[in-house]
Amino acid sequence: MARTLPQPPREALEIVTLLQALADPVRLELVRALRDGDGPCPCGLEAYDVDISAPTLSHHWRVLREAGVTTTFTEGRKRWVELRTEDVHARFPGLLDAILTRP
Repeated sequence: MARTLPQPPREALEIVTLLQALADPVRLELVRALRDGDGPCPCGLEAYDVDISAPTLSHHWRVLREAGVTTTFTEGRKRWVELRTEDVHARFPGLLDAILTRP
């Protein structure tokens, strides 16, 4: 049975917090990878093309989760992450599309 880590509810999402979380180039790349994936993705380094350490990746996942951009859940010893597309879109329509579209 999966356990979801703490995250803000949809109605508590704040645009400034979301934009701060997405302002970091590494976090932006992680979110793009999630958007391009099919369903929940593993939290491990091997799944992403980023040149950072495992503790730094964990920090980035935490910032994204606490901002309300992602949901992280555990199944046994594995952690999975996915975008909260519906929640972000409900609060800020078009925001993710505008930020994640590459120029």
